[in-house]
Amino acid sequence: MIFPDTDIPQEIRALRELKSMRRKEALGRRAGLPVQARIEGGLALAEAVDALDFPDGAIVSGFWPIRDEIDPRPLMDALRARGHALCLPAIVDGDLVFRRLTRETVLVPAGFGTAEPPADADVLVPDCMLVPLAAFDRRGGRIGYGRGYYDRAIAHIGTARGAPPATVGIAFSLQEVESVPEENHDRRLDRILTERGFVQLEGPERA
Repeated sequence: MIFPDTDIPQEIRALRELKSMRRKEALGRRAGLPVQARIEGGLALAEAVDALDFPDGAIVSGFWPIRDEIDPRPLMDALRARGHALCLPAIVDGDLVFRRLTRETVLVPAGFGTAEPPADADVLVPDCMLVPLAAFDRRGGRIGYGRGYYDRAIAHIGTARGAPPATVGIAFSLQEVESVPEENHDRRLDRILTERGFVQLEGPERA
């Protein structure tokens, strides 16, 4: 059931307004990056492929970049070359499923200007996830695009397997914010990778 805003406690409304403001500010900085910097940023991600140290044979979910997101595809290709099976998210009945991605996959247009494998592609459950984001902080906090798809997917996988997938947020360094306002359903990231390398996460309270 969706409750009207008047039923949401004031502190939650204030938290969501702050989250929206920080999302908007971070996305504004990202949008201001020149095209060359975006291209170089995506290529720089691939240089960290060995440092990711994903387990041999782990299934990895990536994402198809939209608008001015950093491009994870060079990194995904490097992971493929190291023997990892890849998958991409697709929205089915309001939730994410992850469909196998191979060099032969013919992608189809999807919502929000992205692309996804077709409905007849194999569905995989990722062991490790490259996660898009709008903003992040140094506790591993993540602000997404406001629909909660990844938070729910991570929770569902964790419940089914007894342990959540390893998560790596992928972003430009200028998407960092001082702090991410968190609600109970928000899931912190295990690591964050930018064009400058891994972000040093801090704070003993990290979940």
